[in-house]
Amino acid sequence: MTMIAENKKARFDYELSETFVGGIVLTGHEAKSAKMGRMDLSGSHAIVRGGEVYLLNSSIHSFQKGNAPENYEELRTRKLLFSKKELQEIVGRIQSGFSLVPLKAFISHGFIKIELALAHGKKKSDKRETIKKREVEREIQRGVRK
Repeated sequence: MTMIAENKKARFDYELSETFVGGIVLTGHEAKSAKMGRMDLSGSHAIVRGGEVYLLNSSIHSFQKGNAPENYEELRTRKLLFSKKELQEIVGRIQSGFSLVPLKAFISHGFIKIELALAHGKKKSDKRETIKKREVEREIQRGVRK
């Protein structure tokens, strides 16, 4: 498993519960570019539309600037591939108030996969609490080193 991209802010902005791994439908030059690590998941999310899952606002930069198709959109909507069982579970959980947030993109056996998590948004006070905990842990580690 080779990591391509990671959404680092997702763990800070959301309370994550369950994760799902699915494939992503890409064109040829998008796949080549993604395998080179030119993919960005920050600020992206997934939605369910018509019984299928789509990834929104994920950016895959063009492989070669001068050789990209004229109408290439870096932020286009991309379809995600899941089994029927996973789709039914995702749809049921989203109706109960969860959001779908991509955590990371990776290569598995030559295929590009996306790991999605069911998530609840954190409040500002929860985010501050997370920062305080992190700072306390750093202070403890500094004290241990000395």
